[in-house]
Amino acid sequence: MPDFLNREDDSIGLAFWTNNITSCGTDASCIERKRIDTSAAFFLSIEFQETGGFAIRVQRAAFGKKSADASTRMTYLQFIHDARFVGDGVVVGQPDSDTRLEANKQAYINQVVTSPAFTSMYASGLTADQFVDALFSSAGVTPTASEHQAAINAFGGGGTTGRAAALRSISDSDSLRTAEFSPSFVLMQYYGYLRRNPTDAPDNNDNGYQFWMTKLNNFHGDFRQAEMVKAFILSGEYRSRFGAP
Repeated sequence: MPDFLNREDDSIGLAFWTNNITSCGTDASCIERKRIDTSAAFFLSIEFQETGGFAIRVQRAAFGKKSADASTRMTYLQFIHDARFVGDGVVVGQPDSDTRLEANKQAYINQVVTSPAFTSMYASGLTADQFVDALFSSAGVTPTASEHQAAINAFGGGGTTGRAAALRSISDSDSLRTAEFSPSFVLMQYYGYLRRNPTDAPDNNDNGYQFWMTKLNNFHGDFRQAEMVKAFILSGEYRSRFGAP
C-alpha cells in the first residue's frame, strides 16, 4: 500500500488485502496469483488513479511529460512529491475523503497554472481555442469533439480559474487517461517497487522500461500474461528492500 498510495496502511484496507492472499491457504499457485492481482489492484484503484495518476496526467497535459519518454517523464522525486500533495489525508471510502481529494486536486491544478514554468509556456492572452489546443498538443493526444468542447467550456472567461478548469478537463479526459494508462503502469513498477527512475543504476539506461512497455503492449495491456508485475515483485532488487534473499 505505501508503495503505490504513498501512505500508511489503513486497518480496514490492510485486513481486506491480507485476507485476499491468506485465503489461499497453502496453495502456492493461488498465493502467487493473488499476490500479483493484489499488487496490481493498487495501481488500478480509484485512489491511485485520482492521486498519483492524476498528477501524472496533469504534468503530461501541462508540460508534455510522457511516462514512456525518458527525456520528458516525471522524475521519481517529483512524482513522490506531487502524489503525496494530491493524496494528502485521502483514504478512499472513509468519511470526507471525496471532499479532501477534490480540494487537493484543485490546489494542485492551481499551483501548476500559476507556476512560472506554466505561465511562460502559455501566454495570458491565448483564446480558449488556442489554450485548449496547446494543452492537447502538449499531452500528445487527439481529443474527441466532446472533449475539446468540454475543455473550451471549462475555460469560460479565462483567467487563472478558467485556465485551471480547462487543464483539469483535459487531464480528466478519457483520451488522455487511455494514452497514459499503460505507460504509467510500467513506470509505476519502478517508482512503486524499486523506488527509483527507470534510468537509474543498476540499469543506467531506459532499456528495461522499454522492454516492459513493449511486452505489455504485445499482450494488449494484460499484465498477467506479460508477467510484468510478477517480475518486479519477485526481483532481487525489490526483495532486497525488505532483506529478503
